[in-house]
Amino acid sequence: MTHRNAPLTETGRLRLARCVVEQGWPLRRAAERFQVSPATAARWATRYRQLGAAGMADRSSRPHCSPNRTPVRTERRIIGLRVTRRLGPARIAWRLGLPPSTVHAVLVRYGCPRLAHLDRATGRPVRRYERDRPGELIHVDVKKLGNIPDGGGHRAAGRAQGNRNRHRTSPGSAPAEGYGYLHTALDDHSRLAYTEILPNERKDTAAAFLARAHAWYAAAGITIDRVISDNGACYRSRDWTATCHGLGITPKRTRPYRPQTNGKAERFNRTLLDEWAYARPYQSETQRRAAFDTWLHTYNHHRPHTGLGGLVPAARVHKVTGNYN
Repeated sequence: MTHRNAPLTETGRLRLARCVVEQGWPLRRAAERFQVSPATAARWATRYRQLGAAGMADRSSRPHCSPNRTPVRTERRIIGLRVTRRLGPARIAWRLGLPPSTVHAVLVRYGCPRLAHLDRATGRPVRRYERDRPGELIHVDVKKLGNIPDGGGHRAAGRAQGNRNRHRTSPGSAPAEGYGYLHTALDDHSRLAYTEILPNERKDTAAAFLARAHAWYAAAGITIDRVISDNGACYRSRDWTATCHGLGITPKRTRPYRPQTNGKAERFNRTLLDEWAYARPYQSETQRRAAFDTWLHTYNHHRPHTGLGGLVPAARVHKVTGNYN
C-alpha cells in the first residue's frame, strides 16, 4: 500500500510509464521529471508494457515461499494442545520446545480465540448476551472477604506483624477476625450495582438484602422482573423464594458448576477486589469499609464500562442521571 510520503501514486506511475512507453522519453529524463530513480522509472515502464494500467497497482510484499515457517505438523500439535488442554502460548511452547512468540503467531494465524473468551467446561467460545432493558434480569451473588485488623493485615504490615495485629483490635471498630460478606445485585442491561457488606450469608440475611435492593432499584426507576443466582444454600431456601414472590420477582438459578451463567456478577466481584478491597494497603477494616460507598458511587456514575462501549452504568438507566435517551 502506498505510504503518504511516496513520490508516486498509481496515477503518477501511469503517467510516468506512458511518458516512457508511448511518448519515448528516456528513462533518466522521466525519472528526473517525476522525482524518482531511473531504476524505479524502468520498473513501472516494464510493468506497463506487460500488464497495462492494471500493472500500476500495489502488489503484496508476502514472499512466494517461507522456508523458515513452522512446519504444518508442528502447527497441528499446537492447535491440538490448545483445543484439548486449553493451554496458553507459554505453556504450549514449554511442552513443544518452541518460542512463545511462535506459538502465539500460529494461534493467531488459525483464528483461535483467547482463553478468556472460552467456556472452561467445553472449550467453546462463550456466548455473550445482554438484556434489552433495565430490570429484566438482576444478577445476585455473595463475595466472602477477610477482614483487616487495626494496624493493617499482612498485605500492609507483613505476615508476622499482620498476625499480631489481629489480636489487638480496639473495641468499637469493624471486626478484625472473621469475614465480611458482600451481597451484590447487578442489573444485566446497565451494570448498575447495589452492594451491602453484611455479617453472614444466611437465608434471612439474603432475603432481607433482596428486599432492600428491590427498593433501591425502584427508586432509580427500575422494576425487577427476574433475579438469577448460583445454587448457594441461601438462594435455595424458602425465605428467598417467598421474598421473590412477594416482590413479584421470578427467581432463577444457574446450572450446577456453571458460574459463567452468572458471569456479570462474578466479573463485578473481581473489579470490586481490584479497585476497592485490595486497591491500597488499608490500616483497618473500618478504613476500608469507609471507602466503599465512594467507590461504588464512582463505579455506577463515573467509571466508564468497556462492556457498555465506554458509558457509565447510570447513563443507561432511566431517571438516574436525567438521561432519557
